[in-house]
Amino acid sequence: MAAPSEGGSKDELKTHFGTREGTYKLMPLSEYSKPSRVAYNGQTNTPVKVSFVKSNDGNGSATDRICFNVGRELYVYVYKGVKKAVDLTKPIDKRIYKGTLPTCHDFNQHYVTSDSVLLLVGFTAGQVQLIDPIKKEISKLYNEERMIDKTKVTCIKWIPQSPNQFLVSHASGQMYVYNEELPCGLAAPHYQPFKSGEGFSIYTCKTKSTRNPLYRWIVGQGAIHEFAFSPCSVYLAIVSQDGYLRVYNYNSMEVIGTMKSYFGGLLCVSWSPDGRFIVTGGEDDLVTVWSFHERRVVCRGQGHKSWVNVVSFDFYTSCVCDDMGCDFNGSEEDYHSSRHCHTKESVQKNGSDSNRNSLDGNGLNITSYRFGSIGQDTMLCLWDLTEDIIKQSAGRSRTSISTLSNSASCLPRCNSLPNSQKRNSIGNDVSAHAEGNSNANTHQIQNAVMNATNKFATLSVADRKESQEKKEHKRNFSLASRNTDKVNMLKSNHVKPVDDSIKLLGTLSCPRLDEVPILEPLVYKKIAQERLTSLVFREECLVTACQEGLVYTWARPGKGVSFWYT
Repeated sequence: MAAPSEGGSKDELKTHFGTREGTYKLMPLSEYSKPSRVAYNGQTNTPVKVSFVKSNDGNGSATDRICFNVGRELYVYVYKGVKKAVDLTKPIDKRIYKGTLPTCHDFNQHYVTSDSVLLLVGFTAGQVQLIDPIKKEISKLYNEERMIDKTKVTCIKWIPQSPNQFLVSHASGQMYVYNEELPCGLAAPHYQPFKSGEGFSIYTCKTKSTRNPLYRWIVGQGAIHEFAFSPCSVYLAIVSQDGYLRVYNYNSMEVIGTMKSYFGGLLCVSWSPDGRFIVTGGEDDLVTVWSFHERRVVCRGQGHKSWVNVVSFDFYTSCVCDDMGCDFNGSEEDYHSSRHCHTKESVQKNGSDSNRNSLDGNGLNITSYRFGSIGQDTMLCLWDLTEDIIKQSAGRSRTSISTLSNSASCLPRCNSLPNSQKRNSIGNDVSAHAEGNSNANTHQIQNAVMNATNKFATLSVADRKESQEKKEHKRNFSLASRNTDKVNMLKSNHVKPVDDSIKLLGTLSCPRLDEVPILEPLVYKKIAQERLTSLVFREECLVTACQEGLVYTWARPGKGVSFWYT
């Protein structure tokens, strides 16, 4: 790693960084990786993902377990966090797959004991495996013959309200609901329409006996990259290659709201702890904050120089205010104690803007949200979303967060990104969009929304090369597979097309850059040599992973301790 100094060359890897609450420090002895640490070509492998689960032994002590994939291998370890050093020679479970690579995984948080956990694993060939890495007695395979979907699994999660059901998304742009107790058919399933709406269609299987999949969702145009359930478990946010964020009521299967990226696909999504906001990241190099109850883009964050791979809210760092003033605290348990999401209807019922401030179970008013993002530029960014930004009108002129920091007690005081670089890049974008009648502007917009105006088409290699030449930084492109079956299904059932992206530009769903505030990152640090692929906030630390197969632990301020081996 780099020298312990926070200064030096901007290409130098950082081992610590400062925030308003203190200094985060890299814990070198808490590094997880392949036990052999043999170098491999990360460019040819799937992104390294990280999953956690906590179990109690019945005596009041808890044990954390971590799962991560590296190439064709899958590892499960006891996670010792910032307290004890890692022993990579003693994994709980290690699996090596042939002919396919693991792409994503998720622990079942409901069925957890000291000697048993359930882990779902998705693969590049479309299969899904259910295993118990501790007992090693359970091993089920779904979509084994690839009759349901032949494309890569992009995201997999247990459904919060149904502990024995899970949701799987694919690069085909389709999602499937499985029941872990039911088998899959031996032949390709036949579907019948169940529900459809703007940009989506839902089907059920036509079978005499109940079997997997229970439901088939066809959403948008192009691959589904990620989805996330709201903290209250009622709503589902989905981001796709067509650049749309779509939010559904999962139970009623109704669209609640949509948002369009500035350009390109959206790759990642995360809910705020109170369900009030959704943050997305993608191929426009921006992070975008969308208000769930106001159905509008609140602000955009500009800092990354390449695609944003992961965004995540920090449940443990927030500015909360009560009658005694402000303090920086919070925990995941506090946020989940209320399990309440703010809908547009509930906000209208409550009345004024003052009632829109989210309250947790203790009646604390959340006035500042912390979220993080990582990207293919190997940079970690931390952002603070404050009430000053939230309350600005959608049509107000662009305002940098640095100009507001003097008037807000909860705002960050440091800005790690050079202001001159920020102003130049933002100014160029604003200038390009201010002249609505410019031919260059029209050409740029048309190129940016090519995916949305052509049915289920993705950028060709030539188009991607042309786009790449216009960028000052290198990108890693991936082509989403076309699915003719999906096209035929949508055409035959007359699914309504999504809104024309050109018409959306300048609306609440896709404002121009000068129409919403622009956030600058509180922290902007290079922490890896390869592109970053995973970011998890925990109570004592934050965990990052890169394509090289290295999983790092960063101790929160005051949480770093001297290590000892066990």
